[in-house]
Amino acid sequence: MDFKTTDLCDEFSDRLQVAEPIFGDYGAEVMFSGSIVTLKVFEDNSLVRAVLEEPGDGRVLVVDGGGSMRCALVGDQLAELAEDNEWAGVIVNGCIRDSQAIGEIPIGVKALGVHPLKSVKRGVGERDIPVRFAGVTFQPGGYIYADEDGLLVSEKPLL
Repeated sequence: MDFKTTDLCDEFSDRLQVAEPIFGDYGAEVMFSGSIVTLKVFEDNSLVRAVLEEPGDGRVLVVDGGGSMRCALVGDQLAELAEDNEWAGVIVNGCIRDSQAIGEIPIGVKALGVHPLKSVKRGVGERDIPVRFAGVTFQPGGYIYADEDGLLVSEKPLL
């Protein structure tokens, strides 16, 4: 699907939330879109792996990691798993690691930054609940449109 977030804003601004520009692009695919699946975790990526092991069907996993900058929630192995299972992208309100390797995987990955330390594995978190960060609310089943100019959230598909 080809789109530009700038054009979507011009045409559909009354139906969009525009995320604050706090994310870096780390995956090889900068442009991606899809239906939202949410996770709320804190410094524990066990549920991230569990979700990415499922068929993605072109969806986007939104991980609210509480904005923690103390460890990474996604690394190259999880990015490869996401790509293998046909996820369109992963957005992390937190950090990733293995950024060079992730940059070669054909998937969209946006995050606040990078950190070399892996997370703990306790299996703690919540799935498919509304999460809010970057000035927008991500609702399970809503839609994300992302490219080099930004990240948009809508309740329904625009295209």
